[in-house]
Amino acid sequence: LSMIWTGQDDVGTSNGSSTGPGSGTLAASTASSSEVGSLKKKKRLSQAEEDVIRLIGQHLHGLGLNQTVDLLMQESGCRLEHPSATKFRNHVMEGEWDKAENDLNELRALMHSPNAIVRMKFLLLQQKYLEYLEDGKVLEALQVLRGELTPLKYNTDRIHVLSGYLMCSHAEDLRAKAEWEGKGTASRCRLLDKLQTYLPPSVMLPPRRLQTLLRQAVELQRDRCLYHNTKLDSNLDSVSLLLDHVCSRKQFPCYTQQILTEHCNEVWFCKFSNDGTKLATGSKDTTVIIWQVDPESHQLKLLRTLEGHAYGVSYLAWSPDDTYLIACGPDDCSELWLWNVQTGELRTKMSQSHEDSLTSVAWNPDGKRFVTGGQRGQFYQCDLDGNLLDSWEGVRVQCLWCLGDGRAVLASDTHQRIRGYNFEDLTDRNIVQEDHPIMSFTVSKNGRLALLNVATQGVHLWDLQDRVLVRKYQGVTQGFYTIHSCFGGHNEDFIASGSEDHKVYIWHRRGELPIAELTGHTRTVNCVSWNPAIPGLMASASDDGTVRVWGPAPFLDSQEADGLNENCSNMDS
Repeated sequence: LSMIWTGQDDVGTSNGSSTGPGSGTLAASTASSSEVGSLKKKKRLSQAEEDVIRLIGQHLHGLGLNQTVDLLMQESGCRLEHPSATKFRNHVMEGEWDKAENDLNELRALMHSPNAIVRMKFLLLQQKYLEYLEDGKVLEALQVLRGELTPLKYNTDRIHVLSGYLMCSHAEDLRAKAEWEGKGTASRCRLLDKLQTYLPPSVMLPPRRLQTLLRQAVELQRDRCLYHNTKLDSNLDSVSLLLDHVCSRKQFPCYTQQILTEHCNEVWFCKFSNDGTKLATGSKDTTVIIWQVDPESHQLKLLRTLEGHAYGVSYLAWSPDDTYLIACGPDDCSELWLWNVQTGELRTKMSQSHEDSLTSVAWNPDGKRFVTGGQRGQFYQCDLDGNLLDSWEGVRVQCLWCLGDGRAVLASDTHQRIRGYNFEDLTDRNIVQEDHPIMSFTVSKNGRLALLNVATQGVHLWDLQDRVLVRKYQGVTQGFYTIHSCFGGHNEDFIASGSEDHKVYIWHRRGELPIAELTGHTRTVNCVSWNPAIPGLMASASDDGTVRVWGPAPFLDSQEADGLNENCSNMDS
């Protein structure tokens, strides 16, 4: 009786209606099937659960665990893909093109876009045509081209290209010209991947969907990791999926590696060479020191001293190939020195007039010219011998930068703006307007972003293309001293700046609050430079007469090196 009643209950609920007399016997006779039904009902899967099962099934199928997949689908009551899609897949992989084309008619009803069928047919016929050609069946290939591809009236440009392949003398030539792997599993798999994009995922899953989702998750974790400063490896084998990705602060250049004390007065500027092998530092003590970076230990040692800059050295610029270094002085300095770094010889000492002020310089990307200027209204373009090529009247220059196209020169001026100047057609345009003096600025490698140190305001990030202020970075103390900030780290994801409170500040480019405040200097930090080749190496120059070299914590145990047990968000320095 209990069995009859259970049965009644089951039939009642599964039919969605109450049962009449005699249905107990019906229930008894169908007990086994309703038990299966109740199992399915007990396990009524949500859409998300069904999706996950299909993703796992696809992944296992890719690994060749087909019996496991069959069992998984059977037990869960799901299906990996629509039966028509499975048939279609098999026909494509076996190169049975006529059958595959027939399958398209079955799939038509399941598609969102009516145009998709024509595109899919085109892709199928293209593969069929190329395989005929490779096999040397030129007449059959011609028949596909004229009798099947052309009547589709789709992508005639591509049909012209395909017809050109008829002239290929041998199979190698065809594969090279068509950029095609040739007949076989590889090219047919690639074809299937393209065909799938026209089918809804309910019919056929996008290829390797689980790996795609996992890769996206890993990339998102890295994007959110404040201290991530290494190359992004998109290969999933290089990371653990069992733990969230976290980089330790100890891997970040927050720790003093060296204190360089060879200057005997305030150090006003420091800059790594473009290849990262050298550091140049300029001081009030009238010298420039060139330091060599050891490629293994990243320690710096004194390479040579360049002397005789009577006013002191407040700005330095490496030539694009790092052969030359130009040194400028403070406001009352009318001279500029161009040194050959390799030989230590002074190539040019340039001065147009004793009245001039040449405090900033920037190299043209061609390495044969440079621009220089100052606050007294000088703005010159010169060659390597100091000959004047061009002069722009009436611009009181604070800081300069040459953009990668070699034509536009950016100059910040005493009107609190950055303008673009073209020395070829003598045009200029406004790009940035601030409300306070722009003491210095630098531009990202791709020429898109500018980093400004603004008097009394701090560090501002501007988008030069859209001409908008993107972000104001907080924490730094900036009065009316000239302080130089920089982009740095892998992919220039970070920003560093000196400060009048004796600290170095580091921010992630996307966040306004500092992720590190580096202490150690005892007076204003005038300049920071991040090594362009070694993402974990940075230098800072200060009025305390020292240059500090910053790197990762000296002793990492192996677990911390993997970044597993330290939280990104701690701010203690």
